[in-house]
Amino acid sequence: MKRREFITLIGGAAAWPLAAHAQQAAMPVIGFLHPSSPEPNADRLRAFSQGLREEGFVEGANVAIEYRWAQDHNDRLPALAADLVHRNVAVMVSPIGGPAALAAKAATDAIPIVFAVNQDPVALGLVTSLARPGGNATGINYFTGELVAKRLELLRQLVPTALRVGVLVNPDNAGNTRTTLRDVEAAARAIGLQIQVLNASTVGEIDAAFASLSEARADALFVGGDTFLNSRRLQFALVAARNGLPASYANRDYPIAGGLMSRWPALLSLGFCPLSGAQPPA
Repeated sequence: MKRREFITLIGGAAAWPLAAHAQQAAMPVIGFLHPSSPEPNADRLRAFSQGLREEGFVEGANVAIEYRWAQDHNDRLPALAADLVHRNVAVMVSPIGGPAALAAKAATDAIPIVFAVNQDPVALGLVTSLARPGGNATGINYFTGELVAKRLELLRQLVPTALRVGVLVNPDNAGNTRTTLRDVEAAARAIGLQIQVLNASTVGEIDAAFASLSEARADALFVGGDTFLNSRRLQFALVAARNGLPASYANRDYPIAGGLMSRWPALLSLGFCPLSGAQPPA
């Protein structure tokens, strides 16, 4: 499935509890919580709007959307989620990333939450099980985390002479960083690779990471899944090409921007959690 189809599915899922709420309010409000910023996510916003339109909801006509952007500062997410709860939105949508979904979950146990994450939502504590999520949250797992080892194997196949691989993660995304490093370290041992872990949570730190890799004469680069890193995909493509460094990324946004390779993961959509009589469309 393509990225647009993923976001369209989220838009449709968000409309289920919204349809029930629309019977009680003239203009239901969607709370949209995102860890990054609008500019690098313009295509996702278009797909989200299209998904809502396909369910009969048009922004400004019969639904309103309150957008909250953390501008790549995950520490802002709890306050933004709390603000959406205070505004009594009909449903809260967290379209990407564990930190945003967890902030929404911590802010309310009553408002329906539709999320998309790149890790196991059960392990994150968002739902009790995949088949029966329970509670007020449901959504999609992109399986980015589950495919970390496979991505490293594919990078080794692309660069069979590689001995040292740099692994770049965002320390501000602590949960994802922890699981990424755990999986990539195990995979590296299995195929005889040495890894060099680098952290980047700012634009300057990405440039510094590439300088460190060049000094260490790394043979390739593995970039962990993260919304901030994804927002800098053009920077990665340019600097990696300038340094002649083969790189593997978490999703197809990077190759579209000029990066070398990615493995676009499979999709798992969780069962819908009924709330206040809301049900998915027949």
